[in-house]
Amino acid sequence: MSGTYGAHPKPAGGVELYCWLFMRGSGIVLLALALGHWFIMHVFNSVHVIDYDFVAGRYARNFWRGYDLTMLWLAMLHGTNGLRTLADDYLTPPIRGIAVKGCYAIAGLF
Repeated sequence: MSGTYGAHPKPAGGVELYCWLFMRGSGIVLLALALGHWFIMHVFNSVHVIDYDFVAGRYARNFWRGYDLTMLWLAMLHGTNGLRTLADDYLTPPIRGIAVKGCYAIAGLF
């Protein structure tokens, strides 16, 4: 049992498998998007350059709107799915019913 503390096996199938795969894929995509954002905003551009005009010029392009929106949506879905997984792991069955997962889903939609 050494080295397996907290490790969960890959689900056999169904919705849990797709959620499991989504967490892995979205985590990799989010890492790439966040590092790209960090490099563009903090490495390639100086802090002194970033002002209202810089941000307005960046958001005038559809590519950057899509880039930031994709990062925001993926982060929200990834976090909501993570909360759902935590509820499954740590809450007892009477508590973790439809109400708890429904709250996560509603928060994720907004």
